[in-house]
Amino acid sequence: MKAMYYDVFGKTPDIRVLPDPTPSDDGVVIKVEATGLCRSDWHGWMGHDADIALPHVPGHELAGTVAATGKGVLRYKIGDRVTVPFVSGCGRCGECHSGNQQVCANQFQPGFTHWGSFAEYVAIDFADQNLVHLPENLDYATAASLGCRFATSFRAIVDQGRVRGGEWVAVHGCGGVGLSAIMIATALGANVIAIDISETKLSFAREIGAVATIDGSVTGDVAEAVREITRGGAHVSIDALGSPVTCFNSIKNLRRRGRHVQVGLMLGEHASPQIPMSQVIGHELEIYGSHGMQAWRYQEMMAMLETGKLNPQKLIGRHISLEEAVPALTTMDTAQDLGISVITRF
Repeated sequence: MKAMYYDVFGKTPDIRVLPDPTPSDDGVVIKVEATGLCRSDWHGWMGHDADIALPHVPGHELAGTVAATGKGVLRYKIGDRVTVPFVSGCGRCGECHSGNQQVCANQFQPGFTHWGSFAEYVAIDFADQNLVHLPENLDYATAASLGCRFATSFRAIVDQGRVRGGEWVAVHGCGGVGLSAIMIATALGANVIAIDISETKLSFAREIGAVATIDGSVTGDVAEAVREITRGGAHVSIDALGSPVTCFNSIKNLRRRGRHVQVGLMLGEHASPQIPMSQVIGHELEIYGSHGMQAWRYQEMMAMLETGKLNPQKLIGRHISLEEAVPALTTMDTAQDLGISVITRF
């Protein structure tokens, strides 16, 4: 198979021909039809993720067709159209039995714990517990975009943030995660404020539902600006970027008893950000992480896609080739692309 490959962190990856994967007894091999580029892939390439062992094939947002199955797989067959959460549970531990596969201690993560989907084929373990059937009318590029950013944002807004209609939601960072969160919160009837340093991204945020925007590059006190717009602070605030500044502002701009959800990864030198803990205590704030979404929770999200309440296809910016994905990955920390880039040509 053709795949993106690197054997040194931070070194420009190669496109190589590698052996095709084979399925484990409880796994499948998927022919990759589309796979998205995510900032998490950049973090992995930089060496910020301890789960990655070199050499490595990245990629974790994917959709395709089942090409081979292990002898223990019961629910899926060759030819099935599928996607998979980027965090997959083992199906045997206490967390999985409680329905919380997204924090499974023995989790399988394509592109991190195992070789990923920047390739023509990818092997996925624990298939019966984690694969998600795709509706026939859902194209592969849109389905691939669900696997990390959109699904993670859905759980962050719906489950962790418990967003309700009429509430104020602040979204810090208008990349793929942030734009997804804006669309989802708007669909639930919330009033969304988008915060970014790019006017192009803020303009797009308004197009998909944000009722107000804040340009962090010209606003001296972002948290105060949010409090002024909301007359007291956001009910829910999402750090969709993952930086000390956006994390701090997201907590600082909450009203009393507000909920902060950390979605953007805080790795490397950003792993221990400053938190206004006196405000957390005095205002009884709630702080949550959000790390993917369980396969069994996709049903509600898919229903909103099918009825047109959610339109993740609007968030896809570019369709690119596997070769074009190399510079797209290595420059992801500085790129200002609007929307999600998806590999659809191998």
